Amino acid sequence: MSSPALEILHRVFGHTAFRGEQAQIVQHVIDGGDALVLMPTGGGKSLCYQIPSLVREGCGLVVSPLIALMQDQVEALRQLGVRAAYLNSTLSADDAARIERELLAGELDLLYVAPERLLTARCLNLIDRAKIALFAIDEAHCVSQWGHDFRPEYRELTILHERWPDIPRIALTATADAPTQREIAERLNLEDAQRFVSSFDRPNLRYRVVHKDNGNRQLLDFLASHRGDSGIVYAFSRRRVETVAEQLVAAGIHALAYHAGMPAESRAANQRRFLQEDGVVMVATIAFGMGIDKPDVRFVAHVDLPKSIEGYYQETGRAGRDGEPADAWLCYGLGDVVSLRQLIQQGEAGEERKRVELRKLDSLLGYCESTECRRKGLLGWFGEPHPGECGNCDNCLEPPQSWDGTTAARKALSCVYRTGQRFGAGHVIDVLRGQTTEKVSRFGHEDISTFGIGADLDARQWSSVFRQLVAGGLLEADIERHGALRLTADAGPVLRGERSLRFRSETAKPARGAGARKSRGSGGGAAAAAAMADLEPEALSRFNALREWRSTTAREQNVPAYVIFHDSTLRAIAEQAPDDLDDLSRIPGIGASKLDRYGEAVLQHLLDHE
Repeated sequence: MSSPALEILHRVFGHTAFRGEQAQIVQHVIDGGDALVLMPTGGGKSLCYQIPSLVREGCGLVVSPLIALMQDQVEALRQLGVRAAYLNSTLSADDAARIERELLAGELDLLYVAPERLLTARCLNLIDRAKIALFAIDEAHCVSQWGHDFRPEYRELTILHERWPDIPRIALTATADAPTQREIAERLNLEDAQRFVSSFDRPNLRYRVVHKDNGNRQLLDFLASHRGDSGIVYAFSRRRVETVAEQLVAAGIHALAYHAGMPAESRAANQRRFLQEDGVVMVATIAFGMGIDKPDVRFVAHVDLPKSIEGYYQETGRAGRDGEPADAWLCYGLGDVVSLRQLIQQGEAGEERKRVELRKLDSLLGYCESTECRRKGLLGWFGEPHPGECGNCDNCLEPPQSWDGTTAARKALSCVYRTGQRFGAGHVIDVLRGQTTEKVSRFGHEDISTFGIGADLDARQWSSVFRQLVAGGLLEADIERHGALRLTADAGPVLRGERSLRFRSETAKPARGAGARKSRGSGGGAAAAAAMADLEPEALSRFNALREWRSTTAREQNVPAYVIFHDSTLRAIAEQAPDDLDDLSRIPGIGASKLDRYGEAVLQHLLDHE
């Protein structure tokens, strides 16, 4: 490792050593090599191009897909004393011209540009006239047409290699299965680039999947253990986002909404509040979140089923970027599967893409219904083996029971067939349980042979059976018949008694108000309670005082609090209680610029709380 890179790591970023493969990646790019980097969210991807940009001659040009992401990263770099800027549509013509002059004059270390702007003739000509240290393509999975964040402009970024073949390129993403990795390399002309693939595991995240019974109540029960925490709640539709946000506000939770149907000004304002304020819960569609740098998001909750494992992984990865404990909670039901299948099959995509998306949805459904370690299944999707028994998911903490579901499955499949494969699970369950509803009477289903043969199971247990039959590929939803269930070819061996099945047992309903993180004790108000629970009383008092100072300082500068200092840095300060600037400079995360800017204020606050 070159001494300039280590010196910058310590002087600018306040760290004494690289993590994982950062050192190899940084040196490879400094030496002029191309790289494809897969590293989980929170793993330190940004340093892999920021430090080479500071070491190499010229300005590092970063292709970034979202305006909010650019602005946050530039604000954070400026706090570190790095000469960073962005070119996007929020700038006035005068400000954009000024930044272009700074680039040409060699007065910038890093410049962030959206792919759409980069591809304009004006920007390409600007790059021709500037000294560029490297090209960094962030969120590189956006190049994949099979991915969850496809951006067609990313496919045109091959121009970087074609027009400037001698400038090194580094493409980075936190989410890419094997086919997506191959497509990134192919579409960006990075087949010969060195690949650096870190573990996809996020050991600090606790994965939990629950079956939807009363989704609103279940969400409130989950959030009871996260009072005062920052978090994200993902919902399927714009209407659902607004409804859930209103319900959370009514329950006394500081919640905001975010979806693409809102005015741009409202979306931007809500995102800013989420980034800058503590304890905000953002209820959003997947339009929100790519590249969110907020490190202290303590939970990501899905109140509807995502479309794929990649999307689920990417979205849950926005929790716990600081490495502290965080929750990934998913609540789903069979209705979610029907809605998503309908969305896919009625979409405008070609048949091949539809087949791929349906397979991905089926894989996610299988993950949800699995009885094995969540981590093993999740990482296995990305080609990474895991032994299981992670100790930090619902299936490991509370191993699910299973039962011989062969007879129940034959009853369910027979009833679907006897009712004409024309109805959803709700009506079929009524028939199985012998419920004489208006609909059952209207269709004469009290007279068929399967009426009442399933009275030994309650509606909740039958819902679980049907979910698992869909997950196992024995039943599928007929979208043309509004989600009616129909048998697949795999149902035949079960009906003929040639195949047996075991089902996951349906757990009892949790008590009203029961928290989802019983063992963590992170509720009760403070956003950092989980991380700070083991601090001594004096250190905790110092930590809280420092957080208040940080919040005030961030508001004065109109920047997110975490760009001042991360919670982990404040914790270290509170624990060590440094007496002078020299001691303070040894705290991880405090580089020369932050020491000069905030050192005296921090020491004064420590003195005031002795």
